[in-house]
Amino acid sequence: MHDLVIKGGTIVDGTGAPARTGDIAIEDGRIQELGAVNGAARETIDADGLLVTPGWVDIHTHYDGQATWDPLLTPSCWHGVTTVVMGNCGVGFAPVRPDKHDWLIGLMEGVEDIPGSALAEGIRWSWETFPEYLDALESFPRALDIGTQVPHGPVRGYVMGERGAKNEPATPDDIDAMAGIVKEGIQAGALGFSTSRTIFHRAVDGEPVPGTFAAEEELFGIGRALGELGAGLFELAPAGVMGEDLAAPEKEVAWMRKLSAAIGRPVTFALAQHNVEPDQWRKLLDLSDQAAEEGAQLVPQVGSRPTMLLIGHQTFHPFMDKPSYKAIADLPLAQRVEQLRRPDVRTRILSEKPVDEDPMMFLIHSGLEKIFPLGDPPNYEPAPEASISAIAKREGRTAYEVLYDLMLELEGRQLLMLALLGYSHGNLEAIRAMLEHPRSAFGLGDGGAHCGAICDASMTTFLLTHWVRDRERGPRLPLEWAVRKMTHDTARLYGLNDRGVLAPGRKADLNLIDFERLQLRLPHMVFDLPSGARRLIQEAEGYVATLVSGQVILREGEDSGARPGRLIRGAQPAPA
Repeated sequence: MHDLVIKGGTIVDGTGAPARTGDIAIEDGRIQELGAVNGAARETIDADGLLVTPGWVDIHTHYDGQATWDPLLTPSCWHGVTTVVMGNCGVGFAPVRPDKHDWLIGLMEGVEDIPGSALAEGIRWSWETFPEYLDALESFPRALDIGTQVPHGPVRGYVMGERGAKNEPATPDDIDAMAGIVKEGIQAGALGFSTSRTIFHRAVDGEPVPGTFAAEEELFGIGRALGELGAGLFELAPAGVMGEDLAAPEKEVAWMRKLSAAIGRPVTFALAQHNVEPDQWRKLLDLSDQAAEEGAQLVPQVGSRPTMLLIGHQTFHPFMDKPSYKAIADLPLAQRVEQLRRPDVRTRILSEKPVDEDPMMFLIHSGLEKIFPLGDPPNYEPAPEASISAIAKREGRTAYEVLYDLMLELEGRQLLMLALLGYSHGNLEAIRAMLEHPRSAFGLGDGGAHCGAICDASMTTFLLTHWVRDRERGPRLPLEWAVRKMTHDTARLYGLNDRGVLAPGRKADLNLIDFERLQLRLPHMVFDLPSGARRLIQEAEGYVATLVSGQVILREGEDSGARPGRLIRGAQPAPA
């Protein structure tokens, strides 16, 4: 008897093959049959009219702390994700010496905007070495499967102490010790090694992430540990990703291709369109193709929508440092909105000078033509004429008057998108080209991170709603292609060949989706992290059920209580 049979769904199997109607039988957490299933089952789900897909494999998250207290890993679980890979961008929580817990928290807080108070209260430290960290992760009940990488920052700090934290050069002995830790981590089950080289990644004390300026000797010395084992990926946030150095990305590709060819392992790096040289991404894709011809494996990692900051009364905005706003800032949102709608309050706030203006405000002041109201449901590909500056010019108002009034929409819940990367030409055509490139991997959602001003863990849902079904400002993408991009392809990149495809013997991680009803909601702020710390979350409608290892973990976004998730230790072979 089958444990579960899903009847009559539209199967999109993750291979890119055309969708087809059929049944799926599941036993012992694995798919047993596809097609017409006639055997008895302990439970049957009627999937008529629903898409049945593999669960999404999200390769770029930062749940390193949250995974020690949250069994669901919200908000990713609400967006069809059944497997997450964390430990990205060179930050994480192992290895760690007992007196360095606060330092690693400050590193994560500074780079990924995860409240330090939440990490300090939520993490129950029971490890020092990386293998011990894996053991701690394995002991915690969870709904999703998780895999992690060995992060450069903690490794450097563990080996070199203050010299490592301050980015001093590593000696040969330092490099050997770091390589040994990374090798030990990979042998224990880590999926790879990660580092960051962008100067925008800084700890709360302002110091660049350890490893930002690491010499090739250090990077290659650590990379050789992967090569010797024939396992693991080398992941990085490269220098110049934000356009801070026009020559940096091409220099980065040069050493990455040398490294990949030397160790025989893939190197995956963040790729985005920046405004300083908006077509540079094309060169980097071409260089990745050339590297492949020489035996290197370079995998640009791309998102599905602009990299943005969300502006509004729930996050941050240019009025928050003005005296009249400060006077009402602590009021509940509804009362604050009532005050802000008063003409005299509006006039005062618009006329006042800020007090101790937040450094983030320069991004708003210099980017008014890249700020757009999101709406509910949110629109992540607005036309240029919808920008704050365009509206202001058209209506004969100042940009800040427009911004003030728009922020009061939706009872003060309105958010505005400040597009930082990926929107240089006012559309998503560059992102479409990056997504469609055969060497690119879908990622960069940063689930669990950037709690105060970004909410991109929903990029999986967006790939289906916008790119497949709703897009109006350019070509759409095929459903079967989109499903493969975030299942088979992401799983294969990390060697997780037991999932990402609906086929006999594969892991029964699935989504049942009401495609016509699938919809993103507007992000909103909650205070549900440990210590009551805040974070932006975004929900979705239309995920009828999400299954991990054959067990339903969510129904219509509600927790079923099932905890079939496991720690992934190393690459997973495909079934015979």
